[in-house]
Amino acid sequence: MDGGGRVAESLTGGTLAPGASARPNDPADWRRQPRKRRAPLFLRMPLLAGLRGLWSPPSGARPAAGALRRVGLATSAALLLIAVAVLPAFAVRGGHSVVDWLKEGRHIAANAVGLRIASVAIAGHKHLSRDEVLAIAGIDGRASLLFLDAAEARAKLAASPWVGDATVQKLYPDRLAITVKEREAFALWQRDSQINVIAADGTVLEAFVSRSVMRLPFVVGAGADTRARDFLHLLTRHPEIAGRVRASVLIGERRWNLKLENGVDVRLPETGIAAALKHLAVLQRDKALLDRDIRSVDLRAQGRVTVGLSESAARARDEMLKTKRMKKRMKLQGGDA
Repeated sequence: MDGGGRVAESLTGGTLAPGASARPNDPADWRRQPRKRRAPLFLRMPLLAGLRGLWSPPSGARPAAGALRRVGLATSAALLLIAVAVLPAFAVRGGHSVVDWLKEGRHIAANAVGLRIASVAIAGHKHLSRDEVLAIAGIDGRASLLFLDAAEARAKLAASPWVGDATVQKLYPDRLAITVKEREAFALWQRDSQINVIAADGTVLEAFVSRSVMRLPFVVGAGADTRARDFLHLLTRHPEIAGRVRASVLIGERRWNLKLENGVDVRLPETGIAAALKHLAVLQRDKALLDRDIRSVDLRAQGRVTVGLSESAARARDEMLKTKRMKKRMKLQGGDA
């Protein structure tokens, strides 16, 4: 009731509640009304719809302390579910792991503040190109000088068959220096039907695909890759023999045979190789043994040389011996008369 004994009523005819304003559109009244708490966006996802009840209390109720704790637990659980669902997708994206993405991110950040690689000096490479050295070391245009792992880059280079040793130096603020010591192509090695280029220590450098290595010494057989250096060192002492060799064949991983360009086989002993090669060199120099019509030279027996004639030479020899026997018989018959 007002001072004149009248009751305050709304314009629509309803009785107002005590303390209520006669102006329902008063902004002050809207501010005093409780606002409904909306769940965060991630709780509105269909996958997490069941957690909404923990977030929004019943209308008009004030959230209790226990409810707030449940909200915190619900938020943590939701974030954990999102992480479990999303991280595996990043882990397999493009074949990269999460760690790879983080590494790339820090390189990007370092480059952004000026700690990039402005120039790379490479020395010692002959067979490998500049781009191949960088690719083996794992250095590309996204790498930063700050986070480049020089030890890891060196290890990658050292793992390459063509690289015997390598150094990687970071020269701040923006330079990188790489020095490689390459292995040299020493020989061609055939095992079964596969031919590879090998270094002097027997390391396989690459499959035989380039004509530039065709003039390298050719060794054949299991174990020939690791024993070629010592044997070829002995052979090259006698250029009159080495220049005729088409292939050096290791037999049973015990001894060597020489296949000459003219088809002659030279059978070397298991021990005393140096002496056998020296003896063969003397026979070639004094009697041109390897230029004759022969099939093989056997030096396996110490102090003895066995020469196998070719088929044509054997037939010629048989004819010669037959002629000699006939002449001798005729001579004997003429003496009896």
